[in-house]
Amino acid sequence: MTRRRESASHRGLAAILVAAAVAAAPACRKAPGSGIDLAGMDPSVAPGEDFNAYTNGGWLKATPIPADKASYGAGSILADETRKRTQALIQESAQPGAAAGGESRKIGDFYASFMDEAGIESKGIAPLKAELDAMGAIADRRGLSRALGAQLRADVDPLNNTNFETDRLLGVWVSQGLEDPSHSYPYLLQGGLGMPDREYYLSPAPHMAELRQQYQAHIAATFNLAGYPEPDARAARVFALESKMAAAHATRVESEDVQRAVSWKREELAAKAPGLDWAALLEAAGLSDAPVFIVWHPKAIPGLAALAAKEPLNSWKDWLVFHAIDRAGSFLPKAFVDERFSFYGKALNGIPELRPRWQRGVDFTNRALGEAVGRLYVERYFPPETKAKAQAMAGDLVKAFGKRIDALTWMSPETKVKAKQKLSTLKIGVGYPDRWEDYAGLEIVKGDALGNEQRAELFEYRRQIGKLHKAIDRSEWWMTPQTVNAVNLPLQNALNFPAAILQPPYFDGKADAAHNYGSMGAVIGHEISHSFDDQGSQFDAEGRLANWWTKEDCEHFKAAGAALAAQFDAYRPFPDLAVNGQQTLSENIADVAGLLTAYDAYRLSLGGTPDVEKDRFNGDQRFFISFGQSWRDKIRDAALRREIATDGHAPDQYRADTVRNLDAWYAAFPVQPGQKLYLASKDRVRVW
Repeated sequence: MTRRRESASHRGLAAILVAAAVAAAPACRKAPGSGIDLAGMDPSVAPGEDFNAYTNGGWLKATPIPADKASYGAGSILADETRKRTQALIQESAQPGAAAGGESRKIGDFYASFMDEAGIESKGIAPLKAELDAMGAIADRRGLSRALGAQLRADVDPLNNTNFETDRLLGVWVSQGLEDPSHSYPYLLQGGLGMPDREYYLSPAPHMAELRQQYQAHIAATFNLAGYPEPDARAARVFALESKMAAAHATRVESEDVQRAVSWKREELAAKAPGLDWAALLEAAGLSDAPVFIVWHPKAIPGLAALAAKEPLNSWKDWLVFHAIDRAGSFLPKAFVDERFSFYGKALNGIPELRPRWQRGVDFTNRALGEAVGRLYVERYFPPETKAKAQAMAGDLVKAFGKRIDALTWMSPETKVKAKQKLSTLKIGVGYPDRWEDYAGLEIVKGDALGNEQRAELFEYRRQIGKLHKAIDRSEWWMTPQTVNAVNLPLQNALNFPAAILQPPYFDGKADAAHNYGSMGAVIGHEISHSFDDQGSQFDAEGRLANWWTKEDCEHFKAAGAALAAQFDAYRPFPDLAVNGQQTLSENIADVAGLLTAYDAYRLSLGGTPDVEKDRFNGDQRFFISFGQSWRDKIRDAALRREIATDGHAPDQYRADTVRNLDAWYAAFPVQPGQKLYLASKDRVRVW
């Protein structure tokens, strides 16, 4: 993905950002028509020393992180505004007269149910009682396997998402096959953890050891709130079990390697991953008729299955109960909400205050009825002319990338043909999907907040596994229109640019070309180039995992990637912690290639005429300043540590410094040898 995803917890829910905090940011003084924020810059910093500080230093000094955020910047300010707009649309859906059973009524009722704090408080934990009683009644390993299968839900795309773990034993993702693009398959991913990653359980670092103690205390507090006896002993059992799961897990870098995935026939699961009653698990999961599974973590899955056979049944029952309560915590009384926030917000991310409830309600409604809300958003805030302008820019970027392929001196003619073929079949989705999701089968009951959430999760899961019996839909979207982000889908050879990111500060119809190409153009170029990064380059024009490179071309590409990984390995935001260049390599390649392509497209858009100077900056300077300001962000230390441990993206401050690899940046600014960002020409990474 292009933008780092903030989260209220480790589970991948989009960041909830307080709208009132926008007023805390200093007013932006933009050059007329330029789109850049002059007041947010710090001209006392030399561009060659710290380009992020040069373009954003004034804003960084003047702007505090709001108390309910892990980080704050250009993306979160835009997300704030988008969330305010979305809330208004949701509240309109709740007005009298909305048709019973219609999407508008469902949107309004879902949100109203979550906002009914008094009603939720009065029910206590009763809405979970039947589920918890069933877990407590598990009597044998077959019953355990059934329970583990029944709780599986649709998981994320491992090729794009940075959170591979899930608090359910397994993650399930459905998409076309790696080697068979004509059929959908279920992918199985490792899971079972309550903390973000295996390193949180295994790392000897002191701050990780402290978080382990805090997590175990959170587990005990959750059991205590739910009225379970011996909460400390139960917490110890849950934590011990999860620690063994973590030891079985693949590392973050291993998880990003698509070549590790394998295909197992359904009847092979029991032999290759013994310990689980796979027949019982798959029946409960609705996957009994799936003939083949793509196992993303072929070492972790057998390890988890073995634990299901040998770890005490009571430990598993405690684990099931804890996660059922913890997952439901946001829809339970205030004591549960506060307890979840104390760990996932304060301890894990360093956030001092819980977000306002209405913001959480907007995000949960978006998650449950995303495209229904998105259709309302598009109708109100994404006019056809904006879509047309964005599509035109995307077309320019594709042309520019094609020219870059043609100009490569290191790539053989046969590889160039395959690359151009892939580029020509790239499907670019702008604003919203071609077809909207139908929520007619989703039951929303006003006053049943937790039930609504659980039914929405199950509805989405059934929709996903239903794809196993349908034709491949290459136009499917994986983001809602109201999401401030963008994504490349290697298996579909497609891109999604939601409506919400196609607005200022990233895309401004009133700003000049230098700004739009430096900001949104770089985003589009980034996503295009993901089809040709260290992961995307392994897929052909049909989304099939296939080698279409000559041996020599592949070796050159890998060498360039290794140089870029080393460049990012040198970034060290803490004395004891550096960026992992290999973990972030895909995104870093896309940043470099995307910026190169955006610059080429910007120059092409001028038609050979030099750009005018505005407010003392020429066109090239404004292009690079706009790029730097698109990565404007402040982040709390705890959240930054979590990001470095778990995220496939480098911290934003270093992504802004991607400019150091472009020759044009050195021509635009007085960057000299000896400055921190200076790279000799031979050391500048030119992947594409």
